[in-house]
Amino acid sequence: MSAPAAHMAEPAPQDVWETLSQDERDAAYNNVAAVANSAAWAAERDELAADWRSRHGAKLDLAYGPKPRNRIDLYPSADRDAPCLVFIHGGYWQKNSREVFAHYAEGAVAAGWSVAMPSHTLAPDASLTEIVAELGEALDWLAREGRQHGLNGPFVLAGWSAGGHLTTMLLGHSSVRAGLAISGVYALGPIRDTFLNAALNLTDREVETLSPLSLPVVNKPLAIAYGTAEVPALVRDAQALHAKRTAEGAAGPLIPIAGADHFSILEELRSPDGALTQAALAILAVAKARSEAA
Repeated sequence: MSAPAAHMAEPAPQDVWETLSQDERDAAYNNVAAVANSAAWAAERDELAADWRSRHGAKLDLAYGPKPRNRIDLYPSADRDAPCLVFIHGGYWQKNSREVFAHYAEGAVAAGWSVAMPSHTLAPDASLTEIVAELGEALDWLAREGRQHGLNGPFVLAGWSAGGHLTTMLLGHSSVRAGLAISGVYALGPIRDTFLNAALNLTDREVETLSPLSLPVVNKPLAIAYGTAEVPALVRDAQALHAKRTAEGAAGPLIPIAGADHFSILEELRSPDGALTQAALAILAVAKARSEAA
């Protein structure tokens, strides 16, 4: 899959947020506008995902809850005790679904892992509080029902963009051993000041309680990845979250993917040798080493 071409214009820096116009605030988080051929990339992504899903989908559309989008796709390994990568899709909590990210299971599957991909209700049909709760229910379902579907190994939670945020919010779930947050948003205050809030309608409490940069650190291994060609707001969020976790003694690397933008970074999940696939394998190894040393 060809990588999108990066747009040359760079949004204004976050440290002068209060001085920005509305257009500048919107641009600071507009990943689609920041990557020139993002529409073509999305069309190609959808085609590749549909093909991969049709060839590997033995356990699709399993219900983990009562709502229409409370569904999960499983790609079990032949080894029942293999680790499972639980991947949460992105789309600023208001777009996309697991189906169009199916081929990003390719690297973990080739490495011998199982993969689980849940969807969730999208804003504005669900608040961000409800979305976090739904993904918690998906993890509950995996912990409770996974064995009968061939999942008996440890869970590594991963997510991209909004899914990166959700990964950090759910890292503390009892079934999760470690995490991989990719290109996430970790402070919601600025998001409320942009076009994205039309669907999200973030409350003061959500900004306070659902912003990982404002919350106590979960002391489980978490790898934080970002593309060096991403919009500066996401780069700064990744660096700030890693710095916060490091200051509080939490394990996990910061992984800058050289030259990757918000979309092309996902190509690193399509091969067992990809940087993000390797990051998932490595962060689980950290979690196992910590558990053995305890």
